[in-house]
Amino acid sequence: MSVNITGVIEHKDVGMGAWALVADSGETYELKDAPSELQQPNLKVTVKGKVREDIMTVAMIGPVLEIKSFEVLD
Repeated sequence: MSVNITGVIEHKDVGMGAWALVADSGETYELKDAPSELQQPNLKVTVKGKVREDIMTVAMIGPVLEIKSFEVLD
């Protein structure tokens, strides 16, 4: 399922660590292969991507979001 999500980037200290997008709606998405530009806590972004229901992770902090593109917001 393709989605556009606006929220804030967070680093979760679960297992080896995971990058997450906490949406404005409150839902947390685990970022799959987060690009280095997004690996900054408290960064406000809009991400276009695909929720991957066929993937499980060690962190299991929320649905896995595969990023197609993103925009950093002010």
